[in-house]
Amino acid sequence: MLQASISKNDKKAYWLIGIFSVVVFLAVSVLTKIKLNVDLGFDVHLFAAFNAFVNATIAVLLVAALVAVKNGKYQLHKQIMMAALVLSILFLVSYIAHHLLAGEAKFGDADHDGIVTDAEKAAVGAVRTIYFIILITHIILAAIILPFILFTAYRALTAEFPLHKKLAKITWPLWFYVAVTGPIVYWMIKPFYS
Repeated sequence: MLQASISKNDKKAYWLIGIFSVVVFLAVSVLTKIKLNVDLGFDVHLFAAFNAFVNATIAVLLVAALVAVKNGKYQLHKQIMMAALVLSILFLVSYIAHHLLAGEAKFGDADHDGIVTDAEKAAVGAVRTIYFIILITHIILAAIILPFILFTAYRALTAEFPLHKKLAKITWPLWFYVAVTGPIVYWMIKPFYS
């Protein structure tokens, strides 16, 4: 096993993780409702493509980290998970930038007028329901996963491996689901970007 990378201070960790999680949740909730009219000279939906790529990469990293830890390669596991955390921060910044600059797309809005008519709903059919099931579960889990990720990382960094393992059994599948469904949501909504 690895040595502790940080000193254990649960009270401070709970406060920092709690505050950070709430701030991120509020920032995403508020900033994704605002649209800035700024011409960057390129298609702002490149941020969405980047987000999908980052999420897919995180999913691959999560699998690689799981394989590494199962094979007793703890240092490699730590490095891979740290890379996944860094990519998650990049994702968050890019996600907010995309929503600030592109606004919100509506699934099925083929003519890009901001209104999904009955004819447009009929054209996409049952896929619309599938999209919303994936989207809603993705959003809910993305909203609640951050403190789980941070507490799981904290337990590893303080070398509390039994607690880390217990938390990881919850965190890993949720994070993996969010990472996999992100690119799926992008692939499904991409035709309706204006």
